[in-house]
Amino acid sequence: MLDYIVLGVVQGIFEWLPISSQGITAITTSLLIKEVNPIDVALFLHVGTFFSVLIYFRKEWVKVFFLKDIIFLRFLFIATLFSGIVGFLFYFLIESVVVGSSLLFITGIGLFITAFFHKFKKHKKIKGDKLAVISGLLQGLSVVPGLSRSGSTIFGLSLGITETKEILKISYMMSAPVTIGMAIFMFIKEPILIQESWPALISSFFAGILSLDILLKIAEKIDFFKFAILFAVLCFIGAGMGIL
Repeated sequence: MLDYIVLGVVQGIFEWLPISSQGITAITTSLLIKEVNPIDVALFLHVGTFFSVLIYFRKEWVKVFFLKDIIFLRFLFIATLFSGIVGFLFYFLIESVVVGSSLLFITGIGLFITAFFHKFKKHKKIKGDKLAVISGLLQGLSVVPGLSRSGSTIFGLSLGITETKEILKISYMMSAPVTIGMAIFMFIKEPILIQESWPALISSFFAGILSLDILLKIAEKIDFFKFAILFAVLCFIGAGMGIL
């Protein structure tokens, strides 16, 4: 049980950072727990942080559920649709795909470029459905171990949004519908997962809320340029960890 609690804490902390929580959780799983598919466990543990997002942004979710924010609901629908298509495709090709670290490095470069473009106002913002499609596609690619979901979506959203806290909020809320779809799929595929990993779901929930609150409070105190540079550096660190 202790091993699963540790896995949950790892998931809860790294889910919000562009250092691929899935990759780190998968590696930790392979070290602590034998005779399980580490990728399947890493994907399933996102259920814990799903509830963190659901509770932390409960006011925003109420607006979505009661159709009081149609624009954001449309954004979520489009992003989730494209995430689902790309995510399931790459999940079944995952054994032959070994590009996660490279993609994370590219994400870091993208954040660097975007940071300077925003600072000097050198590009036009992408808005509406186009931003949802781009962010959704990037989120779908994060099923590849080593490629950060948060890093990918933050990069995509930064092409159209400059407010740090708003980027993080949308990025984290985007994860919820995809997580539920993946959890249902994983439960059908491996029903025993929930019987064995429930302690990890609980610990990832509490660790997720705590780390999410800390990160968003930090985001309120720094501008977009510093935020993008910081996350770009974290992407490079994550890419380096993947290579090692």
